[in-house]
Amino acid sequence: MARTRLIAALILTYVAFAMLLNSVGTVILQSISSFHVTKPEASTLEGFKDITIAVVSFVTASYLPRIGLKNALVGALALAVAGCIVMPLFGSFNVARLHFAMVGAAFAVAKVVVYSMIGLVTDSPRKHASLTSLIEGMFMIGVLSSYWVFSAFIDAAGLRWLNAYWVLGAITALALVLLLTAPVDEHRTHDGEEADTNPPLVAMLKLAALPLVLAFIACAFLFVLIEQGIQSWLPTFNNEVLHLPAQMSVQAASLFAACLAIGRFGAGAVMARFDWYPVLNACLAVLAALIVLVLPLADGLAPGAIHSWTDAPVAAFLFPLIGIALAPVYPTIISVMLSAMPNRQHPPLMGLVVVFSALGGTTGSVITGALFAHLDGRTAFTLMLVPTAMLAAGLFLLRRRIRSAG
Repeated sequence: MARTRLIAALILTYVAFAMLLNSVGTVILQSISSFHVTKPEASTLEGFKDITIAVVSFVTASYLPRIGLKNALVGALALAVAGCIVMPLFGSFNVARLHFAMVGAAFAVAKVVVYSMIGLVTDSPRKHASLTSLIEGMFMIGVLSSYWVFSAFIDAAGLRWLNAYWVLGAITALALVLLLTAPVDEHRTHDGEEADTNPPLVAMLKLAALPLVLAFIACAFLFVLIEQGIQSWLPTFNNEVLHLPAQMSVQAASLFAACLAIGRFGAGAVMARFDWYPVLNACLAVLAALIVLVLPLADGLAPGAIHSWTDAPVAAFLFPLIGIALAPVYPTIISVMLSAMPNRQHPPLMGLVVVFSALGGTTGSVITGALFAHLDGRTAFTLMLVPTAMLAAGLFLLRRRIRSAG
């Protein structure tokens, strides 16, 4: 029962942070109309979130076992609840910046702790991979839910939309209550700790220099580069290449998030039965096939009267299916890597993951945006075949390093 309560707390934590992090797009939109800021000013909210995530993760990840994983997650959830409270009470653009800095700092700690705790509640690599995929799948459910929660509070004028944060705060507080009532045995996170005389940050940097870890963070970087490159620019692709109206372009892009969720839930069942390496190679093959086969369907489309989904081109429905093929990769490589490493190294390893994931996401969005600007949308997405091939090579190196380490 205690194990089930802890797993529920971890899942709800990820759902809460998915909703909080995904709200940045809505807050940018509403800040322009409610707080009368310019678009360049509104875009800084993304930086307050992502830069804080990268910095806090790099600085704190190695120290979390000394603080205690449960204590660290309790603090992160409490900080996130406080971030939810300040938004409706003191709503302004500067408070929104503060909010995303608080949420970013909290998520940097929460992600490291959640992944580290998965190793404490599972007893085999396949069960680890299955639970990891489930938690990542619920993260995507949180992303989708965020749109619906905020849409229920948005009106034509005023600050009523800020009340959505009371709902998000309540969900985060529930995760905190579940965690406080769940006992956690953390002794495995300290095994071998006395043998390491290096300061935690130095130990984390030395960990990053290991060939096995280098192969792993390269795979994580490339995955997020692909995912964020597509996710960030899919609405623009739908609007400029497929000629969907703006509202339908955003709605069609949400199908990608839905497909990611489906893929991660499905991966949870698949990874419990099959070896990870052939499954992920099959996923990358399907991903490449969809890019090659679906993008040509966008050729020759002319701007026209698209008023409903029945008027939309078939590519608008087929291209988001990439999410199903892409979804299993990230949680699986993290699970495989954590299963191959001692529990005491899970927090610094996840710190590296968070840092390089943030860098990969930014890089993917910037590169794809530059390709959109200088070439065209179809070419930009077709060139995703390059990092896909690099990721396949990275998976090969990762498996070889894991085998030699074992």
